[in-house]
Amino acid sequence: MNEFELDERLYKDTVKLTRWPLCEVLLMNAEPFPWVILVPRKPGIREIFELSEQEQVQLLRESSVLGQELMRQFSGDKLNVAALGNVVSQLHVHHVVRFKSDICWPAPVWGNFSAQPYSAEALEARIKQLNVLSERVWD
Repeated sequence: MNEFELDERLYKDTVKLTRWPLCEVLLMNAEPFPWVILVPRKPGIREIFELSEQEQVQLLRESSVLGQELMRQFSGDKLNVAALGNVVSQLHVHHVVRFKSDICWPAPVWGNFSAQPYSAEALEARIKQLNVLSERVWD
């Protein structure tokens, strides 16, 4: 059986925040958006329907918890949740907090801005801000 490996592009573009029961929880290294990605630790999975029914339910649970926490932390106007996979085929689910005042509103973030990595200080602050995600206890 193959072992889970994070896609090279996700590895390059993100910072690991924590590990939940099913997913790696990754921060997209792209200012100015609060942008977190869930990646199920299942080798070779490209689509949600390829997960078992139990894994699909767990993915939804983790996505809902993440979305709720992101909106609580950032008080966004909208949460965009998407599993596109056109560039990175490994199943991963984006969670992007959106604001009516952001640089892309109301268009999607994909292809509508030039991603700039966080400065070292801003990255440290964002990770601390999202530290509550690593404190999540699952039943």
